[in-house]
Amino acid sequence: MARRLEGKSALITGSRRGIGRAIAIEFAREGADVVINGVGSAAGAETVAAEARAFGVRAAVAMGDVSRAADVLRMVDATVAAFGGIDILVNNAGVESIVPFLALTEAEWERVTHINLKGEWLCAQAAAKAMVHQGRGGAIVNIGSVQAGMALPGRTHYAPTKRGLEALTANAAAELAPHGIRVNCIHPGLIETDMTDWVMKDAQILPIVLDKIALHRAGQPIEVARVAVFLASDDASYVTGQTLYVDGGFRIL
Repeated sequence: MARRLEGKSALITGSRRGIGRAIAIEFAREGADVVINGVGSAAGAETVAAEARAFGVRAAVAMGDVSRAADVLRMVDATVAAFGGIDILVNNAGVESIVPFLALTEAEWERVTHINLKGEWLCAQAAAKAMVHQGRGGAIVNIGSVQAGMALPGRTHYAPTKRGLEALTANAAAELAPHGIRVNCIHPGLIETDMTDWVMKDAQILPIVLDKIALHRAGQPIEVARVAVFLASDDASYVTGQTLYVDGGFRIL
């Protein structure tokens, strides 16, 4: 069976762990050369790159903070230098914290919004500029959260970044369509990663959360990764500007 991303090159931000790591590995399985990104030590990113290479593709590491324009340009340039171009960007890097509205500080508001929303814009713009220069189109997949459409205590700073990502996706898709660049968004629900470990291990909270999910279970990172592969591949050649919830039916109950 043909691999759906054969010959494509992809930059996946925040791909040292969790959903980002699963996307990077699944992209490699489907034939894409991948650039692994994170902040801090490169050791974890190098481990993911080695896992990707096991599928017979090329993999490189480009560390950097998505909220810093200079870092983002360097990451995109590194992708182009390593693989001769960039065909896919997955905007996965993000942070979350739970802070009551009355206790939320300006510093925490800026930290979360700069990474989760400004960072996705910076990465999308830099990647799109490279794609336009190449003249062969491309695909951008933004990773949001089911919390975009919910009101939950302590998420006054987090949820708006994910809701804003829907608008960023739609507007970027409209402007980039003439260049053959598709832009879509995935809103994952409760996915079993280290970021949600506190929920999965809380015997009181977990049953309450699962009771709100139609499939009555947490999702796995691979289940988001497979949707990302679809949106990045030619199977989704007529799909752009869309937001897809991968949440096990969280919103329908």
